[in-house]
Amino acid sequence: MKAVLTRVSSASVTVGDEVVGSIDCPDTGGLLALVGVGATDAPDAWETMVRKIAELRILDNEKSVSDVGAPVLLVSQFTLMGKTARGRRPSWSDAAAGGVAEPVMRMIATGLRERGIHVEEGRFGAMMKVASVNEGPFTVLVEC
Repeated sequence: MKAVLTRVSSASVTVGDEVVGSIDCPDTGGLLALVGVGATDAPDAWETMVRKIAELRILDNEKSVSDVGAPVLLVSQFTLMGKTARGRRPSWSDAAAGGVAEPVMRMIATGLRERGIHVEEGRFGAMMKVASVNEGPFTVLVEC
């Protein structure tokens, strides 16, 4: 499992003409979490990802989402699992199938909400337009 976590002051996901998820957090900042689920992830990798999203001290003043009550926009991003070492076409063989990845994404969202974190989501499997106002910019890659 991989995630790209970006500190944002706002972010949104649009499917067609509908905004399906958005956060606006100019005071505290928030996170845009693009998450790719792998075909060979450990069964408890989602728990580690929840902990990382909630507790990494990557907001202003070395605070975490949990510290300041910041929101998270969670977006499934299978392309993070793409292999690009050979040739010109990425291989998606490391990405989990939709039937596996979608429940994992739900578990991540639920796990964050159980910690009291406000979570907005993209729409699994949809062609999404993701917009963000990055702060810093501050972006990290998390691998579980």
